[in-house]
Amino acid sequence: MLLLAVLPALLLGLYIWLRDPKKEPVLQLLKAAGMGMAVCIPVAFIEVGISWLLFGFDGSPTTLIGTTTQAFFVAALPEELAKLFVVWVVLYKNPYFDEHFDGIVYAVFVGLGFALVENISYIFQNEETWLTVGIGRALLSVPGHYAFAVIMGYFYSVYHFVNHSKSIAACILLVPFVVHGIYDALAMSGAVSPVVGGLSFLVLIYFCIKLHAVAESRLKALIDKDRQTTKNDFL
Repeated sequence: MLLLAVLPALLLGLYIWLRDPKKEPVLQLLKAAGMGMAVCIPVAFIEVGISWLLFGFDGSPTTLIGTTTQAFFVAALPEELAKLFVVWVVLYKNPYFDEHFDGIVYAVFVGLGFALVENISYIFQNEETWLTVGIGRALLSVPGHYAFAVIMGYFYSVYHFVNHSKSIAACILLVPFVVHGIYDALAMSGAVSPVVGGLSFLVLIYFCIKLHAVAESRLKALIDKDRQTTKNDFL
């Protein structure tokens, strides 16, 4: 159970580390992941509080509007706000944050730290169905957090190195929040009815394929940007 809970985050962390042309210090990456893990605990309490405010102490949404509200404002907003705060803390006056791709690397390690704790919690809370839950989360949920983090890190680096406009600054939070909310809204819609849940799951698969294609394109864009910068430095 523990291996299944931990392995997806470790593999994705290794993947992004291998893609980094100029490797970041391991201690800095562990710090980012550790802070991502730590912030998961207060976020869980915040999510419970928001859920109580919206749906009552014993309430659980059973309508499409209710599950969508839960997806965006109980889950996506506090989680992405917390991860952005940690990314800012990690990168503020960080001397190693000196390349465009670094924003993605640190954001991904923060996001995977968060996803690791969340994954352990979900798997160990579902002991009877832990294998199904673990496989599903390994294929969708943890990679989802990875993709949200890639997008956040991309806009963070663009704002830091290239474009200090308010629109780019807003995108650092807004774009991950929107894609996270859409992801969760599709995943949570099974509470409405089996038919809605089944159709939404098919849409979710398509959405995830497109999401990871976008994330991969953002990786390549910043790697190419760093290569071009390095080339210009030698000219």
